[in-house]
Amino acid sequence: MAYIQRNSEGKITAVFETPQDNAQEILSLDSDEVINYIVQSANSEDARVALSESDVALVRVLEDLINTLIDQKVILFTDLPIAAREKLSNREKIRGHLSSLANLMGDDDGIL
Repeated sequence: MAYIQRNSEGKITAVFETPQDNAQEILSLDSDEVINYIVQSANSEDARVALSESDVALVRVLEDLINTLIDQKVILFTDLPIAAREKLSNREKIRGHLSSLANLMGDDDGIL
């Protein structure tokens, strides 16, 4: 998601990672309007913002792809370089921890 600043004609004039006084509107970085602005923009910071935001989503896509390839036995986990295995394992542990914390905060069935 990106925070958008527009001019009086409604055209995007800037893209930010965080809300600004003059940029409260939120648009997806995948929107045609944002992509067209970034491609035509001379401001390299706008492109950096877009890439930074999309990196997070892409990492999750790649994780899911790797897990699918392993599940389908197209590749083995041990085929991956050690550094990649460690990073994937650490992320899985963290995600599992977050999931268990969310379960602790789940609906109370009324024990009392």
